Amino acid sequence: MSNLDTLELSNFVNEAFTDFTNGDNKRAYEAALAKARSEFGRTYPTIIGGKHRQLAKKFTSTNPANPSEVVGTHFESTPVEVDEAIDAARAAFTSWKKQPVIARVKLLLEAAKIIRERHFDFCAWLTLEVGKNWAEADADVGECIDFLEFYAREALKLDGATTPIQFPGEKNLLRYLPLGVGAVIPPWNFPFAIMAGMTAASIVCGNTVVLKPSPDAPTMAALFVEVLEEVGVPAGVVNLVHGGPAVGRALTESPLIHFIAFTGSKKVGLEIHERAAKVIPGQRHIKRTILELGGKDAIIVEADADIDAAVDGVVASAFGFNGQKCSACSRAIVADAIYDSFCDRVKEKVEAIKSGTPESNAYAGPVINQLAYDRVLSYIEIGKAEGKLLTGGVALKPAEEGYFLAPTVFRDVPAKSRIAQEEVFGPFLAIIRSSNFNDALAIANDTEYGLTGAIYTSSREKLNRARDEFHVGNLYLNRKCTGAMVGAHPFGGFNLSGTDSKAGGPDYLTLFTQAKSVAEKRGVVSDAAEEEAQRMGI
Repeated sequence: MSNLDTLELSNFVNEAFTDFTNGDNKRAYEAALAKARSEFGRTYPTIIGGKHRQLAKKFTSTNPANPSEVVGTHFESTPVEVDEAIDAARAAFTSWKKQPVIARVKLLLEAAKIIRERHFDFCAWLTLEVGKNWAEADADVGECIDFLEFYAREALKLDGATTPIQFPGEKNLLRYLPLGVGAVIPPWNFPFAIMAGMTAASIVCGNTVVLKPSPDAPTMAALFVEVLEEVGVPAGVVNLVHGGPAVGRALTESPLIHFIAFTGSKKVGLEIHERAAKVIPGQRHIKRTILELGGKDAIIVEADADIDAAVDGVVASAFGFNGQKCSACSRAIVADAIYDSFCDRVKEKVEAIKSGTPESNAYAGPVINQLAYDRVLSYIEIGKAEGKLLTGGVALKPAEEGYFLAPTVFRDVPAKSRIAQEEVFGPFLAIIRSSNFNDALAIANDTEYGLTGAIYTSSREKLNRARDEFHVGNLYLNRKCTGAMVGAHPFGGFNLSGTDSKAGGPDYLTLFTQAKSVAEKRGVVSDAAEEEAQRMGI
């Protein structure tokens, strides 16, 4: 915590997970769900330059566990509103960039305080808008708070940066300056943590942004912007627009946008990267892209592993939040000697997973929408031709009653098959047999992605080789490959998994800044006035 007058900050500590076996916590969550439900159907404005606006075209966000329920009503922007939002952000930038870092940091800390106080309220909206069970929603809100607290501290560190040396006869300074107006385009699967993290990183460095959340999670973004307004973030610093590809293109292709922070699919991310690389006449800067894309993440299980721990880790990584994480395990690469036993244990554990509504805190809930529902079912059909269905493989309900699919596992999957190479992004696991450790590493690395990976083994030699040879941005040894913690596991991947942005790490804020080096020859102008000002804290 902090004293906001002196900004004496304690060391960063991750938010604790909530114990839902505690009756008070359970009752508080249920009360928050009831409160959120009482606000179903509320209309949320587009926000441009601090003005709350209603536009001609509306769209709704619905509950994936019951698509007939409208969670919130929002307004779809057009390229006209995008241009207006960019203009508002440009106007706000002229003063926002001049604010002392400490002033921007205080706003992030105040926002973190409010979210911490209303923790269960935000959890409830995550459960209802994107189908997160209680633990997944709790982790999402906790990570949001972590990002705000962590980036506040990192901004102060960056503001205090110095050159590695002072050259004789000179006074050398290094200052990290904001880039300008940025586009922040977050995903629906972590619609609070990632959305808030990218936005907070942008503005704490002095940038202003146009935020375009996923159409599947617009309410979470609207609620966060309400918090920013409550703590006093100036008008125009964060502008909220909504829409699909046309709005995204208008935003990312604008010559007035300086950076694009995007988390989402490989396809869309690469399109953004390509468009950003084209310099439009009149544009005077190279756009920076900060991209976190998909994964085809593998867990290697060696014959010398603790097989029970490996089964637990694979199943948790593959089916937590129904596999809808870019870090989810979608390939288990298992040593031949334990392959059949491993498959049997996975089958038993997966078939014990309870499916139900996220509100009831069932472990397995719905996928996000009709498109995801149909996509997973199509990959199940592909899998039947490529491997052997071990368990699952069916829809649990018709789509109009909720997007529920059985957790699905295929075994005997060829390493080059489509279900072993293409991201499914759902409750879907392919188990692949490996003949030896060299083979396992080769299979794990034979992908266009490189986000997360894990290995279970009792061999120090194999762990060391994995550390050097398993080509992913986030590697986990003898633990699951999901659940990156801010500060401990800077997050971002290799290959086509993105630009390895390392969110939640010590380098992340540099992506939202440009470093200016200043060298002054000593002895020409007196330093007395500046030194006196520094002594007085001015």
